[in-house]
Amino acid sequence: MVKNTMGEDVSRRDFMKVAGAAVGGLAIGAVGGYSLIPPKETIVEVPKDVPVAMDVPSWPWTYPKLDPEAAAQRAYDSYWVGGCSYAGFEGIVGELKAEVGFPFTQIPSQMMKYGGGGGLGWGMICGALNGALAAMNIISDSYAGIGNELIGWYTEHAFPVYEPSEPNNEFDLVTSVSGSPLCHVSVTTWSNTAGVKESDTERKERCARLVADVVKKAVELMNAQADGTFTAMFAPATAVTGCQSCHGKDGMLDNVATKDNCLTCHEDPH
Repeated sequence: MVKNTMGEDVSRRDFMKVAGAAVGGLAIGAVGGYSLIPPKETIVEVPKDVPVAMDVPSWPWTYPKLDPEAAAQRAYDSYWVGGCSYAGFEGIVGELKAEVGFPFTQIPSQMMKYGGGGGLGWGMICGALNGALAAMNIISDSYAGIGNELIGWYTEHAFPVYEPSEPNNEFDLVTSVSGSPLCHVSVTTWSNTAGVKESDTERKERCARLVADVVKKAVELMNAQADGTFTAMFAPATAVTGCQSCHGKDGMLDNVATKDNCLTCHEDPH
């Protein structure tokens, strides 16, 4: 809906009819000697906030390097608004909206809220990773390299490290290494280490800072790729290559699809 100068709502179809009538009135006035100014009732002003159709550029979209610290702060703040997956996405795309504008402004970051708690609370891939990987995919057709690096780094990193300038909660948080990109494993490992419940505010503060850590790393990887300096550093654990030699696609059994460390959950897999 748009509004006419009388403040009344006008549908887009009616708006086009009125606009056409206004133009017609001008033409008739010019021929018949009437005033070239149409009656006040036919003047329609289009508000500045009316969307204008624009061509969306082809994928991937141009990426101007971002400030990792600014993205991390945005991610931390966003966690308390929409959860981990939303924050992982908004930390990056929100900065792109602020720095670039269109076409990034056409993406609602709220679309990633489903990923909270490992996907609607199912404890699958960490929401911070889910959101950050989705953002990476927008700006690079070579997302697999930096994406794999981010996931591998996550499994070996001691979270959380990030210290917000204005934390929502003043906690002296312990750190833990999950050994897995799964939300279930990551949260449970940390909660057991910290001696807190999953529902405690302390755990939520941990995850807010974890998202900031993940987004900062993701932006660093994207910046390196943009500079042409990205080099993969992560290498799977020996346990992974050992298990995959039999259970992987080139092994005798060929019955497992994963890059994760099997022994994180399967202490005695046989």
